[in-house]
Amino acid sequence: MSIEPLLSYSITQPSLSTSSAKKDSPAKIRQAATDFEALLLAQLMKSARETSGGGADGAEDSEENSTMIELGEQQFAQALASSGGLGIAKMVITGLAKNANR
Repeated sequence: MSIEPLLSYSITQPSLSTSSAKKDSPAKIRQAATDFEALLLAQLMKSARETSGGGADGAEDSEENSTMIELGEQQFAQALASSGGLGIAKMVITGLAKNANR
């Protein structure tokens, strides 16, 4: 799964009624927030790798190698986000909880 198609969509606040927003369970919200954090972390790692010149030796990577590195970054980002990561998911959950109580 590539990150670029997901980042090309504009993020807008959906116009959900309060009753439909309450249908989302805390587990679903937590999973969505964790997935969001993983997406951000994977994009951060990809940008850092591209900025640094790619591979460990600075040479151009083959497309297969690049794909494997990207998959590894995505898996690492998901594991990092699932274990607390940078706390972005926690902030998203807290923000959604505040909005739900309004």
